[in-house]
Amino acid sequence: MRKIIQAHIFKGEKQYVAECLDLSVVTQGKILDEVTDNLREAIRLHLRGENLADSGLAEDSSVLYTGSN
Repeated sequence: MRKIIQAHIFKGEKQYVAECLDLSVVTQGKILDEVTDNLREAIRLHLRGENLADSGLAEDSSVLYTGSN
């Protein structure tokens, strides 16, 4: 079981964009704190009602962010 969900954050034209590399989740925010909060919420909603084992994820998985300018 994976304990890490990988995500990449980059600066778009007007906002930061966060794209999850392990799940089909993309979100945005005006500041880094907002985009990371939005991504955690989007991941939570994406996985709600799902059996995490089916996705190969552990119950206590963490999000690992990488970024670029």
